[in-house]
Amino acid sequence: MASLLRPTLRAAATRALHTQTASLPSTTPNALSLIRSQPSQYVVASLAGRKYLLTSRDLLTVPRLKDVKVGDVLRLSDIHEIGSREYTVRGNPVIPSEQVRVEATVVEHTKGRMELIFKKKRRKGYERTVQHKQTYTRLRIGPIDIIDTPPS
Repeated sequence: MASLLRPTLRAAATRALHTQTASLPSTTPNALSLIRSQPSQYVVASLAGRKYLLTSRDLLTVPRLKDVKVGDVLRLSDIHEIGSREYTVRGNPVIPSEQVRVEATVVEHTKGRMELIFKKKRRKGYERTVQHKQTYTRLRIGPIDIIDTPPS
């Protein structure tokens, strides 16, 4: 019986060693500086009522934004999470815009594929085909800037 339990205990001990980190940052500015030192970062940001996982140079397609023109630069203010391969910082509910800056450039306004909607009522002779194209806005995500805040 004891020989059956040993592999499980050894596996649990090995798993515990791999999940422990050497030093966890104690404050948000320290965590952000660790993320800044990583080669690539990502953010989770809200745009047009939805959350998107974004990295720099991504091309994002969102439902049409009516009040922007091609070439406009938008600043994403609702950033919920920022991270890299090894570290993550989550906001409560958002990370302040003084700490992280992400900008998106409007590339184009476009339409999706043709949607055919067929309506029919049985035994009444009523048949209609409605055609529709959804409008979209395409955005190019700029660099993710993690801003240094001086210690206070």
